[in-house]
Amino acid sequence: MHIVFMGTPEFAIPSLEKLLHSRHKVIAVVTGSDKPKGRGQLVCATPVKEYVSKYKIPALCPTDLKADDFFKRLSSLEPELGVVVAFRILPQSIFDLPSKGTINLHASLLPKYRGAAPINWALIKGENKTGLTTFFLQEKVDTGNIILQKEVDILSNETAGELSHRLAELGASLLLETIDLIENGKFELKRQDDSQVSLAPKITKEMCKIDWSKSALQIKNLIRGLSPVPAAYSIFKGKILKVYRAEILNEKSPQAKSGEIIISNRMKSLIVKAKDKALELMEIQLEGKKKMKGEEFIKGCRFQACEKLD
Repeated sequence: MHIVFMGTPEFAIPSLEKLLHSRHKVIAVVTGSDKPKGRGQLVCATPVKEYVSKYKIPALCPTDLKADDFFKRLSSLEPELGVVVAFRILPQSIFDLPSKGTINLHASLLPKYRGAAPINWALIKGENKTGLTTFFLQEKVDTGNIILQKEVDILSNETAGELSHRLAELGASLLLETIDLIENGKFELKRQDDSQVSLAPKITKEMCKIDWSKSALQIKNLIRGLSPVPAAYSIFKGKILKVYRAEILNEKSPQAKSGEIIISNRMKSLIVKAKDKALELMEIQLEGKKKMKGEEFIKGCRFQACEKLD
């Protein structure tokens, strides 16, 4: 089939790669505009645009998905199927354009975790299972009829970055299987059960701040759900301290207030009290410094009694 592929981040690349090496033909790629990135604010292409640049395939970067010229350009390609993997919300005029419709690969078991950040929220909420769903786009976001689903176990200490990498690879295979079924007309659609809906909204900076009055498990799940980006954070001596990994210490923790750094005579790790237990901060980054192990951070700091992370 002739396919228009729409995607932007690293997560979309395994799916695009799988399609490019299949019997189907990717006739165009639609992705985000080039944007400034990093400290130097150099203008960079999206990961998908950079990946597809080695192929002779048009890469369209519309700023307005409702623009007439974008619609006309897509229409002229006469696509049979639209494929969306981690892209923006499409207007109906665009997702209705391909003769066989437009499908989406979503990183959850819909209707659970509808929204922009399903991987993050599955971890933040402490789920031990998640999955992948392919479905036909409808006007309301993530509500379309399901084609295929695959359940995936979440590993005990897996971060959002690690889980995203696994789901991207597994999703590529599920997507190709879905496209083959559509081509052959051998698929059955399943309506989503709206009584089982949960949401996965976009992550904001406010959501990333650690609340040390919560349980150690809630804090650990927040940390893994936001690692490596945007990263959970706390404030230490007026500077942002990002936390990428943490472990719960199950032994009885010393008497301390929530957020207090637990100091001992032989202090070799960064341990902070939560509501119930203590957490060892395994991998951190203080504002203006490089990422480091908790024990490295300890060596370069002098701590006073009752010092806290805010």
